[in-house]
Formats: sequence, structure tokens, C-alpha cells
Amino acid sequence: MPRLNYAALSPELTKKYSEFSQAAAKGAIESKLVHLVEFRVSQINGCAFCVDMHVKQLKIAGESELRLHHVVIWRESPLFSARERAALEWAEALTKLPPHGISDETYEIARAQFSEKEVADLTFVVMAINGWNRASIAFQNVPGSMDAAYGLTKAGLSVAA
Repeated sequence: MPRLNYAALSPELTKKYSEFSQAAAKGAIESKLVHLVEFRVSQINGCAFCVDMHVKQLKIAGESELRLHHVVIWRESPLFSARERAALEWAEALTKLPPHGISDETYEIARAQFSEKEVADLTFVVMAINGWNRASIAFQNVPGSMDAAYGLTKAGLSVAA
């Protein structure tokens, strides 16, 4: 059970943050890659609610089971394109924020695959999911509890035993 319902307690802020997130997701980055990045960031942050949600979104988008399992090992896996690898590298760097910032090398990897606009949009996607992860972790949102509201039941996956 969640600690509190932040959406009900702060509806105006939740609405604005949701609008920001939706706008970021509709930017220059293709939808499936947005979900892949959101899934990986949620894994890094240990957000059970968001990992559950994004794996279902990816499943609905037609992602293969093997690629879903390989997201956590994307560096070693041959299943990801150079563009996906660059997005995952950028997302991990922004999520972990090294002590001396994002390296030129990491930036150049991103720029080799993405336009300046795409890098900016990808950055906003990463910013948005990091915020949702923090709220879901802080208030212990229950994985699967919003499946019907978010249209995720069509993934055919359930957290119920």
C-alpha cells in the first residue's frame, strides 16, 4: 500500500508534471526508444512501480522477451542498435551523474546518433522519468496498481500470483 496519494494531495503539480512528461515523450525521440530509456532508468533507480509499467508498455509496443531481459546487460548484448546504445549510455550517465559531470566522450557518443534537438529531447525524457521514479519510490507506489487506468492490462502481464 502506498504511503500517501501524492496525485490527490497535489493535483495541480501532478497534472503539470504529467503534462511535462507527456510532452517530453512526444518529442523527437521515437516512442519505443522513449520506453526503453524509461525502463532502464527505472531499473537503475530501483523503482518497482515504473519498471513494472515500462516493461508492460514495451511489451504492448511489440518488444521481444529477450530484449526486455537484455536491457540490464545492454552493453554486452548484441541485440541493441548503435542509436539505442547511445540513448542508454546518455540515460545512464544523466541518471547516475558522475562527480565531474557528463564526459565529452559520452556526449560525443550521443551526438553521433542524435541531432542536437534529439539530445535535448532525450535529456528531458530522462529528467521526467527520474522524477517519477523518485516519487514512486518515496511513496511506495504498488506495481500494477494503475494497469487498468494506464491501459496496460493488454500487455497480458500481471503482478498477481
